[in-house]
Amino acid sequence: MREFARGVGMLGRGFGYWRRRPGLMALGLAPAAIVALVLLAGLIALGTFLPAIAEAVTPFADGWPGVWATVMRVAVGTALLGAALVLVAVSFTALTLLVGEPFYERIWDSVEKELGGSPTGARYGIWRSALDGLILVARGIGVAIAAGLLGLVPVVGGVLGTVFGVLATGWLVAQELVSRALTARGMLPAARKSLSRRHRARVLGFGAATQLCFMVPLGAVATMPAAVAGSTMLARSLLEPQDRDPQAEGVVR
Repeated sequence: MREFARGVGMLGRGFGYWRRRPGLMALGLAPAAIVALVLLAGLIALGTFLPAIAEAVTPFADGWPGVWATVMRVAVGTALLGAALVLVAVSFTALTLLVGEPFYERIWDSVEKELGGSPTGARYGIWRSALDGLILVARGIGVAIAAGLLGLVPVVGGVLGTVFGVLATGWLVAQELVSRALTARGMLPAARKSLSRRHRARVLGFGAATQLCFMVPLGAVATMPAAVAGSTMLARSLLEPQDRDPQAEGVVR
């Protein structure tokens, strides 16, 4: 729990950057707001047609007694909505980082310099961001399917799906966010994943906290710049001397 709490604290430190560099952090609001509005419109459309969709995918329940047919379709609708929320959470991060790459690059660079110099390794770049974003969305689809299936479990399905969705998407989002700072230090994808796994609780704490903030109305817009700043601090903490395993880093020299 100590490491999990440490990861949560990294997001808190990211929010603290709003106080120190409000102008810079505000640059990250526009891309987050644009993506949030687009995804919100999609969720509203899904909510509008959800009863019809739930009925269409459960034709086998047409001959059931009314109460049981309703219970089944409510369960399916809840599962579909939960899966959609999971997918939106992952897609929001991927799309916002892609759309706002120049702005978030400035936030990342500012945090690096404030903490002791910006690394001179490979820059992230728009194409790398696009590729990683597609991979993130693909992995998010898998998580959304799993969360939707969990949502079908009677009575506790909604809770199970939500908890799984927050933790699983938090893990994916945290890995995506720290990749910028780790890539700049020459770390290959396999080495970045290995590093995250060795500090799983800390990375998960940061990701879960970020996801919970995303779930607050308008929280995603204000949280995204803080998450970029906090993830830079998180990445540096993963490479602190007491945590570092030189043989496992996979740094390109």
